Amino acid sequence: MNNNINKITLTTKNDFEKAMERVYAWYNNEIIDRVPVQFSAANAQYNVESKENRTPQEWKEIWFDTERVVDSFIDSIKGCQFLGETFPIYWPNLGPDIYAAFYGGELTYGEVTSWSHPIVKDWSEISELKLDKKNKYFRKIEEMTQCAIEKCQGRYLVGYTDLHPSMDCVLAWRGMEQLCYDMIDTPDKVSELLEIASRDFYDIFDHFDNMLKSQGHISVTWLGVPSYGKFHVPSCDFATMMSPAQFDKFAMPYLLEQIKHMDHNVFHVDGSGVARHIDKILDMPEINGIQWVQGVGEDEPIMQWLDLIKKMQDAGKGIMVDLKLHELDEFIQEMSPRGIFLCIGESEPEVQKSIIKKLEKWKS
Repeated sequence: MNNNINKITLTTKNDFEKAMERVYAWYNNEIIDRVPVQFSAANAQYNVESKENRTPQEWKEIWFDTERVVDSFIDSIKGCQFLGETFPIYWPNLGPDIYAAFYGGELTYGEVTSWSHPIVKDWSEISELKLDKKNKYFRKIEEMTQCAIEKCQGRYLVGYTDLHPSMDCVLAWRGMEQLCYDMIDTPDKVSELLEIASRDFYDIFDHFDNMLKSQGHISVTWLGVPSYGKFHVPSCDFATMMSPAQFDKFAMPYLLEQIKHMDHNVFHVDGSGVARHIDKILDMPEINGIQWVQGVGEDEPIMQWLDLIKKMQDAGKGIMVDLKLHELDEFIQEMSPRGIFLCIGESEPEVQKSIIKKLEKWKS
């Protein structure tokens, strides 16, 4: 581990240092005493049934109320036990298309997420795409970050926002249906957009990374896996719509460039559509791990994906696996713990403790 950073002490997690040792062992495809486990489920924040009837503008005002958002997070962690490799983390969130919004356009807000609207409707508009660090979205993320840092008082980690450069940014600018046509009809224009959607990534990432590091925080975001260096979640959700040749041409070069800048990378593989490109993803040497999100409905249960998970293990990558509690025993029986990082949506501390004890006995 990197010892050239201020020691992190959290009043809410006395075993922070030991938990980080397990995380760093996982980054290196090793196990100290047991596999790491995070007691939260993928996309849990989106599984909310809205009971409030608000307009998009009213929702936006709630999202943009910095003090309220940060104070609400602080209230939510009061009295909580952060067991295993679950960390108290606030990260400023204005939705998954925030990176695209740094270049213009508007986001529409609902209760649990926001969505973008295409702003490049004609190729002549490409020249108008410029990073604006003074726009309301960039400034608001800065404000939320600073507010969380000032209110922290050693209770939680402050992370950075959800950044989606390259192909997913182009998707936000053009829209899914149009981008599918673009890759066939005007591939050179797609490449031009990709250059714009990628060229400022290091600058944006480092801006917020420096903001956090200068005030004693480390690198972490929505995935909840911290790093003392630079941590990134590379992704290409649009890959589900791409052929292997299109993925090689439009996604791979930019993903490879992103991850070279980082100390730790965990690739977000969102379902079977993205997993069609898993061989290319596993070939990236800078990828430490894969977050496998199998989806719901017919994509459950997890046991149908064991061959894919074993393939990731054989490639020497770590794998974050989302399990339901009733799947745990069978999963342990069938799988080696090598490279596994479990995510289990269990909120009861006593049940969490029993899970940890079970994982301590799970050996290769």
